[in-house]
Amino acid sequence: DDPGLLEEVAGLAEWPVVVMGEMDPEFLDLPAEVITLSMRTHQKYFAVRDPKTGGLAPKFIVVANLKAKDGGKKIAAGNAKVLSARLSDARFFWDNDRREPLESRFDALGKIVFHEKLGSVKDKAERVAALARELAPKVGADPDMAEKAARLAKCDLVSEMVFEFPELEGVMGRYYALEEGAAPHIADAIRDHYKPKGPSDAIPTEPSAVAVALADKLDTLVGFWAIDEKPTGSKDPFALRRAALGVVRLVLENSVRLTLSDVLASRFEVIARAIEGAGYNLSGEKTGSYSKSWSGRSFRGPVNDLIAFFADRLKVYLRDQGQRHDLIDAVFSLGEDDLVLIVKRVEALGAFLETEDGADLLALHKRASNILSKEEKKDGVTYSGTVNDALLSETSEHALHAALLTCETSAAGALEAEDFEAAMAALSQLRAPLDDFFESVTVNADDSDVRSNRLTLLAQIRSSMGRVADFSKIEG
Repeated sequence: DDPGLLEEVAGLAEWPVVVMGEMDPEFLDLPAEVITLSMRTHQKYFAVRDPKTGGLAPKFIVVANLKAKDGGKKIAAGNAKVLSARLSDARFFWDNDRREPLESRFDALGKIVFHEKLGSVKDKAERVAALARELAPKVGADPDMAEKAARLAKCDLVSEMVFEFPELEGVMGRYYALEEGAAPHIADAIRDHYKPKGPSDAIPTEPSAVAVALADKLDTLVGFWAIDEKPTGSKDPFALRRAALGVVRLVLENSVRLTLSDVLASRFEVIARAIEGAGYNLSGEKTGSYSKSWSGRSFRGPVNDLIAFFADRLKVYLRDQGQRHDLIDAVFSLGEDDLVLIVKRVEALGAFLETEDGADLLALHKRASNILSKEEKKDGVTYSGTVNDALLSETSEHALHAALLTCETSAAGALEAEDFEAAMAALSQLRAPLDDFFESVTVNADDSDVRSNRLTLLAQIRSSMGRVADFSKIEG
């Protein structure tokens, strides 16, 4: 099944006639991807599977542009000769590549420029290997295995087969590693570290592959952020949006717990050393020598900027799953950067707001916030601190304050346990007493101390709810 090739061939043939040809069965010992890609890329043939084995059959399908008198026999025979020539070349590459161990190609990666400011592919591979080792415990991988897979992951880029068929990067590395007796999970990690390549692409789930895939994408994102080569508008020449969405999917679909800001900060320091080594200063100018202008630089700004970029990708991911973008903003505003926790909060918040308690509490929060914003602007202060019990005179004031203290304790415990549904349920206990408070109490009392105390009470409510989510970001 190849929808892309089908569409292409339909556009090439005015009078399409489908013909099945015979392929020399001896070529079936080549990797299946090599055969299908040779057919597809060079000849526009469709590969054929054997329904009994599920493997490739020694046949191909070509679409002629005319109806031949012999039923297409000569067309099939001529195309079979061309295919044999193509596959003979592929066999030559396959045999040649296997004469040299995969790992021995690592130094040759130094001849390939990844980016002039970020060094060679070898430089990148060394950074990725170190980061994969660091991430391994967080994804349940063995650090030695993750590092080994990362060092092998790019080695097939200097093979003859991948030079001929760039689309087979990673795929050929897996085959070469298996030929050399590498553990299957190491070989799979070589193939899968490029994944996901798109929103519908499957993600790796084996821990070593997850570690290498995450390391590769994070290194790319931090590197291009450091040299200010970020996406602009519709332009994204380095596919950074895809890389960020890949990180989001790898983290969420494998439930990987990462403090993103810490990982990114350490990566910026590593990348800075790479840029220094390449002789570029902070302005991106080539100095011609080792530059120390990056030393001691704070990367807090770029880290926050990149986290905001991840937030945008997370919105895309969650929006496709039916989640609201404003709920993501409400959670991100807390400074949380553990993507797994963010999604748990967003899901709990969305479910809570669909209840009557949630909708009413949101409305009451907005009312309290509007009062506070107006009075804080007028008074030139931000209300905070502790409520003075002695200044609480109304029954509803006492009830609200008591409910707040109870809710704060329950919500704090629930948040500590990452039980966001319970935290929302605790907050919902404020609904009735807050409603009564607004019905029976004048916040702007004549007595300035009483007024200040009541505004402080509202500020405490705002603060308590703000530990769960920034309700001011929520629409409606």
